[in-house]
Amino acid sequence: MQDCPAKKRAYLFCATMLISGAPFAFVVSAHAASSDQQKRPVAEKKTRPAAPAKQQPAATKAAALKTTPPKVHAAQEEQIMVTATRRATKLEDSPINISVVDQKLMKNERITDIRQLSSFVPGLTITDNGPGNTGNIIMRGLSSGSTSTTGNFTNNSVGVYLGEVPLYTDFKMIDIDRLEVLQGPQGTLYGLGTLAGAIRYMPHRPVLNHWSADVTGKTFGESHSSSPGGETTGTFNIPLMKDHLAFRTVVGYYNDPGFMDYNYLLKTPGVSNPQPGANSLGTAEQRDQNFYRRKDLNYDHTFTTRNQLLVQVNPNIKGYLTYMHQETRTGGQQANGVGVMGTGHYEAPWRYQEPVNRISDLYSGEFYFNIFNFAQLVNTTAYTHQTIDSVEDNTDLLLDLDYGYQAFPSFSSYANNHRKYTQFNEELRLVSTHKGPISWVIGGFYNDLKTDTNRHEYVPGYTSWAGIDRPDELEYASRVHTKTQERAVYGELTYHILKNLQITGGFRYFDYDASVNGGTALPLFQAYPNVNYSSQQGSTGANGTMWKANISYRVNPNIMAYFTYSTGYRVGGVNKVAPCSMPLDTSVQHACALPNEVSYKPDKTRNAELGIRGNFFHRRLMFTLAGYNIDWSNIQVPGQTQYGNVGITKNGAAAVSRGFDASVNVKVLPNFTISATYSYVDAHLTKYSPGLVTNVLGSYAGQPGDRLPGSTKNSGSVIANYIIHIDEDRNVQLNWATTYQGSIFSRVGLEGYGYRMPSYVTHRASVTYNTPKWSVDLFVNNLTDQYAVTAVSNDMSSIRSRDGVAERYYAYSVLTPRTFGLEASAHF
Repeated sequence: MQDCPAKKRAYLFCATMLISGAPFAFVVSAHAASSDQQKRPVAEKKTRPAAPAKQQPAATKAAALKTTPPKVHAAQEEQIMVTATRRATKLEDSPINISVVDQKLMKNERITDIRQLSSFVPGLTITDNGPGNTGNIIMRGLSSGSTSTTGNFTNNSVGVYLGEVPLYTDFKMIDIDRLEVLQGPQGTLYGLGTLAGAIRYMPHRPVLNHWSADVTGKTFGESHSSSPGGETTGTFNIPLMKDHLAFRTVVGYYNDPGFMDYNYLLKTPGVSNPQPGANSLGTAEQRDQNFYRRKDLNYDHTFTTRNQLLVQVNPNIKGYLTYMHQETRTGGQQANGVGVMGTGHYEAPWRYQEPVNRISDLYSGEFYFNIFNFAQLVNTTAYTHQTIDSVEDNTDLLLDLDYGYQAFPSFSSYANNHRKYTQFNEELRLVSTHKGPISWVIGGFYNDLKTDTNRHEYVPGYTSWAGIDRPDELEYASRVHTKTQERAVYGELTYHILKNLQITGGFRYFDYDASVNGGTALPLFQAYPNVNYSSQQGSTGANGTMWKANISYRVNPNIMAYFTYSTGYRVGGVNKVAPCSMPLDTSVQHACALPNEVSYKPDKTRNAELGIRGNFFHRRLMFTLAGYNIDWSNIQVPGQTQYGNVGITKNGAAAVSRGFDASVNVKVLPNFTISATYSYVDAHLTKYSPGLVTNVLGSYAGQPGDRLPGSTKNSGSVIANYIIHIDEDRNVQLNWATTYQGSIFSRVGLEGYGYRMPSYVTHRASVTYNTPKWSVDLFVNNLTDQYAVTAVSNDMSSIRSRDGVAERYYAYSVLTPRTFGLEASAHF
């Protein structure tokens, strides 16, 4: 303070200058008012000579506290760091379209898995199919397949990563630092299905020399559910050796009670009548004779854990060893039967319980070596193993194939499925760290994915009724093994032409090969106990090069504009169905792939994008706006085999997606923030595509201009957050979020009896009491208990009868109803 004037009133002004710049204007104005008061006539000072001078600093301090709550400036100055470009950069300096969901937003909106993410990321649609599967992920409208009530990660156009490791399951989001969502094709630095973009879970790392623990408990209720639910999670960071060794473990158990009731389960399959009424489920007495009930079968019982060991030889050499395990169990679909025979919105009409058990394990090692001040060498090795065991009601599939099974009055069928995925990844890259106008990344990538699928379909009671010697009642069996190996090399180079101008060029060369072998069996036509599989195999492969060019210019310290041309790809592969044994005997039943149905080729995208990212008023206003045009060629689309109507992937069609994404964050007051997102997507076919949609009534062509299925044209969200400061350490936080999802087509252009899923709006709110050591949160999601359809399986042509037997093949996935509860967390 030696540079300050000697007068007493100047001390307050100089002290104010020590306060950081964000609240400067507010504080200075308060102090200026105090200075004016001190310039009153001397006579007034004589009446109160000492008291005002002593009380003035306290009054000023109180005014400053009211105007500038503690830690507000620190929050304004926070910089979000991202690593999507394979090097750490500030979000506002990243010349790509990237959205970040940080841990604050995840906590405020209770985002615990990927299905809850799309409401807060522009251009992203993730289907809520329930805990039995991982949902379809669609970015910027790039989806060609009809929607389904049973989606998963395995054929999405969006790559999902845990840090550097590709994922094929939806690990729960506990102790996640941030989620990085890269919109648009990412074919250079990332492979494995980044046709439309990538999502990266970025976990917290072990911390050396600091012990900590975080524990959270939640209890909640759901509308249309008969019991409460609960969640418990814990995170523990344990230093093991000073400066060298630390361990971080995360554990969680989720008990969501579910809300879908299965009221028409067969008491004795093969004896009980699945449809006791003429065109109904019968009288109350008939239902009691044939059915039993199970409530809330779409429950979610999940145990998850992530364990990381940090080994640091010195600041230049370190490694992370990770083990993750997750097990999810559920008892049925989160879907209804579209009102078939009078069933309700939260009622499943199927004849069998449909449990799913998913077990996932991931092992990885990440090693970092700083090579002087020149570059960093990063090596990542990972192995993932996942098994999925499920049971499904198979009755309507066999009825739909019209084999005449409906002649048996008590006909029903169920299928047991066993799927196993094993994946090995290896990536080695070198990232420049030297100074200068040029920075670069170069690397190599290898992926080995194997799948094993076994399916057995049973027809209880049918063999005895039909006089077939088959005591195991096995009607169909298949086993399929696939293997896909991908190799790639990639690189990017950035040249800083001027201080505010840079250009980037990138490439990726990929090469893959895929093979399938397997067989099918029709045991009803074989002597018991034989199950003789027809064994066949097939293979495919391809290679190609992806490119990227980017230029960015910082107009001033607050505004940056960029233009990107990028390409993306999704590897081709082989279908998980056994090839047909040729020549084919068409006089008997088959479920197999003809030679032209065995494999499919890569599809590719070309993206031109212009974006701007900026902030004003010391980052009180921050925004991102990006417009894009994506051309999509050789599209991988769903189809069916000619024999057996088995689902496969094939190539066909071309499409374009045009639109823009926008997000804005406004700090209206130091303790009041509003965030908003909006996305517009126009994704449609650009050429005539015969046979793009098929059902039992025939095939339908896609026409130019037909809208692509699965995603909205318009979507957006608004989040308001208000903090009431009690003192320096305690506050009450009020949070409100409103999300809008526009209508979605279930099929391309609504061809083949497609359905337009109506738009809907949901609201969520919470009140949280925070202290440095603990917090308590009262919350409600889907405040108005909005009923909405999120996905469709099959189509309205399935609403029909086979000789008086009504099919229940058509299904709607439904939105999770109102959820309300209490959450408490503690930090040690």
